[in-house]
Amino acid sequence: MIKGDTEIYGVIGFPVKHSLSPVFQNEAFRSEGINAVYVAFEVKPEDFEEAIRGLRALNIKGVNVTLPYKEAVLKYADITSNDVKVISSANTLKFTSEGIEAYNTDWMGFLRSIKEHTDIKGKNVLVLGAGGASRAILFALQREEANIYLWNRTKSKAQQIAPLFGATVVDMPEDVIHEVDVIVNTTSVGLNENDPPLFNYEKIDEKHVVFDVIYKETELLKTAKLRGAKAIDGLDMLVYQGAESFKIWTGKEPPIKVMKKSVQGI
Repeated sequence: MIKGDTEIYGVIGFPVKHSLSPVFQNEAFRSEGINAVYVAFEVKPEDFEEAIRGLRALNIKGVNVTLPYKEAVLKYADITSNDVKVISSANTLKFTSEGIEAYNTDWMGFLRSIKEHTDIKGKNVLVLGAGGASRAILFALQREEANIYLWNRTKSKAQQIAPLFGATVVDMPEDVIHEVDVIVNTTSVGLNENDPPLFNYEKIDEKHVVFDVIYKETELLKTAKLRGAKAIDGLDMLVYQGAESFKIWTGKEPPIKVMKKSVQGI
C-alpha cells in the first residue's frame, strides 16, 4: 500500500511508456518488503532540465535514465562513478543529501547477459551505434579484451569515441561481417516495425552471436535466427542493469529470480 512515507523511484525518458522497468522493480520492492514504488516519468526534451530539478525537489530517491537522456543527464550530476567518467553516459541516478550521484549499470547488465550465452573474451565484435548505450557496451567489451569494430550511421560520431575504447571504425557493417563472432545492436532501430535495416541482415550466418539491446524480437534477431545464428534480445540486460540500480539505491542484494520471472512472457 502506498503511504505518505513510501519512497518513490522511477525511470525517465522519452518515450518511456513501453518500459518494463516498473514491472520488475516493483516486484523486487514487494519481494524484499521495501516500502517503495517505481513509476515511469515520460519527459519531453524541452522539459528535461526542469524535470531533473523537480525530481530532487519532490524527494524522489532515485531514477533510471533511458533514451535520449543518458548523456545529457551528466550535466546535472554532482558525483559520478569512475565508469561514468569513462563512458560519459549514465543510466542510474541516486538523490542524496550530498547531491545527485550518477552511475552506469548498463555495461554490467550487458556483460552478465551475454556471458550467459557466449564467451566474448578476445572475440571479434561488431558494435552498431555510437550513443550512450554503445559507450557502455564498448566499455564492457574493452574490459574483456575484445577486438572491437564500430559502425555508426554518422561516421564522425563513431570516430570521436572509437579511440576511447580501442575500437576500429568501419564504413559499413558488411565490410567486417564475415570476420566477426558477435554483432551487437545498440541503436533504437528495430523498436518500430517499419524501421529500415541497419545493413543487409542476410549476411549473418550460423557462426554469429547477435545481441540486440531492444528487449523484443526485432527484424535483426528474426533474420539472425532464420540464418542459424544465436539471437539474444535485451530483456536480461534490462533486468540485470536494473538489479544493479536496485542495489545502488537500497544497499540490498536484488532478487534476480523474482525480477526475471515478473517479465517473462510480457
